[in-house]
Amino acid sequence: MRAALALARRGLGSTWPNPSVGCVLVCDDRVVGRGTTAPGGRPHAEAIALAHAGDLARGATAYVTLEPCSHHGRTPPCADALIAAGVARVVVACGDPDPRVDGAGVAMLRAAGITVDIGLLADEARSLQLGFLTRVGLGRPMVTLKLASTLDGRIATHTGESQWITGPEARRAAHALRGQHDAVLAGVGTIEADDPELTCRIPGYRKTPDLRIVVDSRLRTPATARVVATAATALTWFLHRAGADVDRMQALSDAGVRLIEVGGDDDGVDLVAGTQALGAAGLTRVLVEGGARIAGALLRAGLVDRIAWFHAPSVMGGDGWPAAQAFGVTALSEMPRFRRVDSRPMGNDMLTEFSTAA
Repeated sequence: MRAALALARRGLGSTWPNPSVGCVLVCDDRVVGRGTTAPGGRPHAEAIALAHAGDLARGATAYVTLEPCSHHGRTPPCADALIAAGVARVVVACGDPDPRVDGAGVAMLRAAGITVDIGLLADEARSLQLGFLTRVGLGRPMVTLKLASTLDGRIATHTGESQWITGPEARRAAHALRGQHDAVLAGVGTIEADDPELTCRIPGYRKTPDLRIVVDSRLRTPATARVVATAATALTWFLHRAGADVDRMQALSDAGVRLIEVGGDDDGVDLVAGTQALGAAGLTRVLVEGGARIAGALLRAGLVDRIAWFHAPSVMGGDGWPAAQAFGVTALSEMPRFRRVDSRPMGNDMLTEFSTAA
């Protein structure tokens, strides 16, 4: 199962709207097949592993990180494929809460006489599948907030200088994070200040096109911005509210930008509605690289599931820009709380990862 989880991890960021699943087939203590969900979500991991194993799948045990699907979509059910291949036993890490599956895959396998065990390394599997589980359960993608700051939580000097607080190793790790998410999201303020491209610039890392999302309530992003200039070759979506300038909408559309209108007010886009729209579009994992305003807004709305904090061994002082703007906390009990799940050095910097507190 650990091998299957490692396979599933390889596909993160490239399989939406489907989850990234790993499958390992074992017969007579020998691995005879392995598969990872293909880029774009098809074929599924089980189909790839069965094709790899061929006739050796008969009588084998399949280790699968997520319950095999039981419904007909663009591909036949994986439960049917396992049955037809003559697999004797299936070990499932965690169930699939999709109402089209939700126990039906396990029921199909058992009805065919296959032994099914559920729950092996379930916590690890659920952590890996958090994006898919969040979209199915909450209707929105998992949101990871990436921060690069000093030890005192500053992301730029009072003059706006921010490049570079962290070193090259941390920046490369940040690009890898982009590759592990379906999309990278930033606010219009970050676009105007830094003009980022928001792509994963590690050669050969991504197997699917980059998707960039800009939160820009009034569509004030200039046509010369990199995210607009490269929209024809890298998928680019803008979240905006009603009443945007028609000429700007047309210019962005002509450049290849997909415009998604959601609710909002003078403070900007309704991020709850915005993330729901992203979930409806099939996204499961979104990495946020915005500035203090969007970080504070997401935290205030309870939309941050994970934090990836790159912290440099430096101190800027109180006149630097904070990692998150004020969002109305008046008592300690109101603070969003997280638990540390990992911490490791990145050159002279550190990456600490957090998840929402259980």
